[in-house]
This record gives sequence, C-alpha cells and structure tokens, in this order.
Amino acid sequence: MGQVISDALMNLLSVQNLIFVNVGIFIGIIFGAIPGMNGNLAITVLLPFTFQMDTVPALLMLTAIFFGSNFGGSISSILINTPGTNAAAATLIDGYPMCKKGQPRRALDMALTASTFGGLVSALCLLFFAPQISKVAMKFSSPEYFALAIFGLSVIASVSGKSLVKGLISGGLGILLATVGIDSVSGVTRFTFGNIRLYNGIKMLAVLLGVYAIAQMIGRINKTEAAVVSNLKAADKDDHITKEDVKKTLPIMAKSSLIGAFIGAIPGTGGAIASFIAYNEAKRKAKPDEKFGEGEIKGIAAPESANNGATAATLIPLLTLGIPGDVVAATLLGAFTMHGLVVGPKLFETSGPVVYAVLIGCVIAQLIMFFQGKYLLGLFIKITHIPQELLTALLVIICCAGAFAIGSSEMDVYVMLLFGVIAYFMQKLDFPSVPIVLGMVLGPIAESNLRNALVMSSGSWTIFVKRPICLAFIILTFVLIVLLKKGDAKQRKATDKYMKGEQEE
Repeated sequence: MGQVISDALMNLLSVQNLIFVNVGIFIGIIFGAIPGMNGNLAITVLLPFTFQMDTVPALLMLTAIFFGSNFGGSISSILINTPGTNAAAATLIDGYPMCKKGQPRRALDMALTASTFGGLVSALCLLFFAPQISKVAMKFSSPEYFALAIFGLSVIASVSGKSLVKGLISGGLGILLATVGIDSVSGVTRFTFGNIRLYNGIKMLAVLLGVYAIAQMIGRINKTEAAVVSNLKAADKDDHITKEDVKKTLPIMAKSSLIGAFIGAIPGTGGAIASFIAYNEAKRKAKPDEKFGEGEIKGIAAPESANNGATAATLIPLLTLGIPGDVVAATLLGAFTMHGLVVGPKLFETSGPVVYAVLIGCVIAQLIMFFQGKYLLGLFIKITHIPQELLTALLVIICCAGAFAIGSSEMDVYVMLLFGVIAYFMQKLDFPSVPIVLGMVLGPIAESNLRNALVMSSGSWTIFVKRPICLAFIILTFVLIVLLKKGDAKQRKATDKYMKGEQEE
C-alpha cells in the first residue's frame, strides 16, 4: 500500500497536473454560474478533447470541473435568484434575500467556505472508504453484478419527475440504444438497418452531447434568457464573512457535509436532495432569532456544504461497484472507460497508482477551488452577463467538433444532432433525459451478466434468490424505489411552497 501511495503522489504532484486541476475548477465554476448550464455539460463537451491527454491529468481536470460547477451554481442563486445548477436550488432561499440586504459578497464567501468544507469531507470519505468497499465487492460475480445493475436502473424512479411511466419510457429508450450493433454473444446485428457504420453501436458520448448540450442550445435559440441582476441595495461596508460567521456555522457545515456524503454515496440521489434535507434540518434546529428565508447565513452554509458533500461521494459506488450514482458519475464512467480503466471491484488492484492519484487530487482540488474563488469571484460574477446568443453559438461549434473527434466520423455528429432534437421534444413533453443515460450505461451490464448468471445456473432463475448478496440487492432495489419517491415528493413540496411564496410577494 505504501508503494502504491508513493507512486500515486509521483503521478499527481507535477506542474502539469496542478495546472489542469486549476483549469478544471475555473471551467466548472463558469458553467455552474450560468443558469441552464451545469458541470455535466462542461464535462461532456470537453471529454473528447481529453483523448490525447495522459490518464491522470485528464481525469483530474474532469473531476475538478464537477467540483467547481457545484460551487458555481450558488453564484447565480445568490445574485439573480436563479440556481445555476439543481443542487443550488436550496441556496437561493436565504442567499438572495441576503444579497438584497446589501451583503452579496458575504453570501458568496459563505457559499464558498461551505462548499470547500463539504467538498473536503466528501473527498476524504472517497479516499478512505472507497478502497475498503472495493474489498467487499471482490466477492461479486455475474448474479451480483446483474442485481447491482438492476439496483442502478431503479434510480429511474427518482429521476422520472412527475411521471414514472415517462421515466421508464426514457430508460427503455436508453437500453434500446445500447443494443444497437453486433451482439457480442450471438454475432447477430441488432437495429442497424443495414448501415455498416452502426455495426459498432451508437457512441454514448455522441448521445450525451445531443441530450444534454444540443437540446439545451435549441431551447436557448427558441427562448433566449438574459441574466439580469435585480435591483439590489448598495453593498454594505462590512460586506464580508467574519470569524464569527464561520464559528457560528461550523457545526451546521459539519453536520450537513456528513448528510451530503451519506446521501451522495447512495445511487440516484445527489446534491439537490442532500441540500434540501440539510436545509430543512438546519431550519428545524434554528434558534428563535434565526429567521430562515430572510437572509440567514446558516441557510447558505447548510445546503452548500451538503450539495458539495455529495460530490466526491457520488464516485464511491462508481469506483467500487461500477454503478454511477448520478448523471455526472455516468459521464465520468465514460471518461474512465475511454482512458482504459475498468471501474469496479478490481480497479484498486489493477490501477492503484492512477486511482489514488485521482482520489488525492480530489482533496487538492477543493483547496484550489477555495483560493481560486477568493481571488476570482468578481470575474465569475460577470460570467452571468455573457450574451446568450454568443454563448449558444460557441457551444454548438464546440459540440460539433467534439462529436467528430470521437471517431473522426461525421456519423457521430449526425447522431448528436438527431438526439439533440429528440431530447428537445422529450423535454417539451416532460420526458426526463437522465434515464436515457442510465439505460445506455447499465443496460449492457445487466444484459451480459444476466446471460452469464443463467449459464452458471443452467437456466435456473433461482440463482438470484439463493445467493445472499444478490438477494440483498434485489430487496434494496425495492426499498430504494420507495424511499426515493418519498424523498422526491418532500423536495418538490418544499420547492413548490417556496416558489408559491415568491409569486405572492
């Protein structure tokens, strides 16, 4: 183990790697600060351009984008009452009122401090607990992997929005897309329609670019949104965070970070759910003089430490079990795969130095985010004022170039554009897009391991209930569906209540 850590530090501690981490944090904050954008979009757009990079700097930059975007979402939440990311939705409840009171910098500093604190807790949990979980996962075989894939697909229940049926349809579409090409077992071509360029299947990255980037760009073309700062009071002279603020919020940040790390490690949850749970918990424990919803600083510390506490933790099931915890983790799964790393129980055994370099880099990235935010916060604020027409045109060009770079084929560009249009109309009809990604990622895993498991049992389905671990995951699947639906209902109720109050005002 000592040799592995030593090799990891040698891979990590170079000027090149630190530069890429800084670049990733910067890009992530920019994409997070722009309403409608997010870290996953940034990762998806830049992923093709990491093909020619070494593994460690490429993965460090992509994960740094993820961390930076989570903090960036709080910038627009606080300044213009619009969450830059879903995870920042709870931050605006007290962030924007504090901004209106003439304390925008204090609110942003608190968000930065809480984000860094939560991110550090999450990164340390990933560093110390992920390898231990992987040892348990070494006992898995095909039946367990099939049960895990089904467990991961159950996430669709939590990302289906108002209609579970529409979520299942989207998930089914993703699974169907994953079957296109030559069947690895029978050698039969499936859904290629005689097009030889589809024999190798549909590139997941091309679909991701279409679903998350092009669909958003089409929406922006049809309805351009101008980021305009509302009428705010002049900033106070004492508009900065104090030691008293940090001391006051430290217990809240510690508790909320642990909440975020726990929830983030559960597939299908993520920062948005964690932030609302942490906010409600802080509000429940509030003192009589703490007026949540009116600019209470704890109302910023709780959700920001929770949603960033969930960031690195979402990578735990990805690295140890090969199950992406959310859509960002699903995209990062593609990044790991494209750089020759097979995520799962044997990852730490086969690629220890590289993985530990990335894990330690996650801790360093949080510190870089803090210092970068401190000195460049004024610049990040201006990002929200970029003309949307210019931004849209630039991103479309980058996406087309990125899609072509996947396999140097115009076919991938056509696939990207096609699914961009499809995803746009799906959004209009309230069909969620996340299940498509989950279906494409987990569908092949479930199919191949189901076949292998049935071969092991000579065609008997009882193998899935005779093996304890497999049975446990099947039971957890049903439990998770129930719990996630209840959690989503509470979150939607809290959000609707807040938005209703805003409209009445």
